[in-house]
Amino acid sequence: MQKRCMMLMLAVLVLSGCRTTSRPPMPAAVVTPPPQERVSEARNPGSLFDPDGATMLFADARAKRVGDIVLIKVVETTLSKSKASTTADRESSMNLGVSAYLGKDKLPLIPGATVGPDALVNAGSTSGFEGDGETKRESSLTTTVAARVTRVLGGGLMEVVGARETRVNGETQIVLVQGVARDRDIDADNTIMSTSLAEARIELYGEGVLADKQRPGWLARILDNVWPF
Repeated sequence: MQKRCMMLMLAVLVLSGCRTTSRPPMPAAVVTPPPQERVSEARNPGSLFDPDGATMLFADARAKRVGDIVLIKVVETTLSKSKASTTADRESSMNLGVSAYLGKDKLPLIPGATVGPDALVNAGSTSGFEGDGETKRESSLTTTVAARVTRVLGGGLMEVVGARETRVNGETQIVLVQGVARDRDIDADNTIMSTSLAEARIELYGEGVLADKQRPGWLARILDNVWPF
């Protein structure tokens, strides 16, 4: 009976490993801009020329209005390292005895106990602990994402949000960039560095065969959670 149960469990594991699962495609990143603030209407100057919507021959092509496009050059490099070391030692000893008691050789309150140089209680303990830990993480991301101005704030500040999705051979990669930019930090070619964004939020995630291979199997994850040692 036990052999039959073991064979059945082995067959289930083999079949589960050979099974192929069809996953639905990852939905594209949807960036919903916040509601546009109501801007006071400009006066009609009595002319057909609109300076806000016109494109000048020598005009500045940098983004400055809601809906304009700005290119964000994402150049992020992070390096973090931490190290901890702990050493603890503890030693204690206890020695109790009665060498003299009113000139008598025996203790009247304790049957069979005699007075002498030998200790009645002799105990000691020694404990030690030593631990070392070190973590190191390094990452680098370089790409370009076209973002849209979703909100114009005071003081020359603008909220920009952009996303870029790339699919190659079944691998999906999505880059999301969001932050607050200053108009003075936008270059003449309508580009801005990601390091110049305030409250920057940069995400890079994907799905595919490579992403699946970077995770342990389901049985390994279960055993890792329930294993007590």
